[in-house]
Amino acid sequence: MGKMNKLWNWLGLEAEEVREEIIEMPEVAEDNLRSSSISNVVSIHTNKTMKVVVCEPESFDEVQVLADHLKNRKQVIMNFENTPKELSQRILDFVSGTTYALDGNSQQLGQHVFIFTPSNVEISRDARLMMRKHGMSSIFGGDK
Repeated sequence: MGKMNKLWNWLGLEAEEVREEIIEMPEVAEDNLRSSSISNVVSIHTNKTMKVVVCEPESFDEVQVLADHLKNRKQVIMNFENTPKELSQRILDFVSGTTYALDGNSQQLGQHVFIFTPSNVEISRDARLMMRKHGMSSIFGGDK
C-alpha cells in the first residue's frame, strides 16, 4: 500500500482491502440434485376456486356457520330483505365483528344486501357509481 492509499484510508475516503475466500462446496450427485429441485416447487395458485356463500338469515343461530365460512376464506353475501330489522342488526354486528377480527372487508351492496370477505379478497367499488355519488357523472357525459 502506498503513502497516498494510506492517506485516503486515514481520511476514510477509500475502503480497505477486502480479502475474498473461496469455499468449495462438496459435489452433489445429479440424481440428488434433480430430486431436491422438484421438491422445492410450490404452487402459487393454492386456492383456484373462490367460493361465495349467499344466504338469507332467518335466525341468530346461523351466525356461527357464517363466521366459519369467513374463517375458511369464503365470501359471504347476506340478504336481509325478509329478516326482521332487530335480528338483522344483531346478525350484522356479529358478522362485522368476525370480519374485523379476521382482517376482512365488508361493504353494503344494496339497502338490505351486504358482502363480507376474508382478508385475501379486496372489495373494489365501481368508479361510475362513485362518480354518480359525488355528482361527477355529468362531466364525463353520463346520466344524472
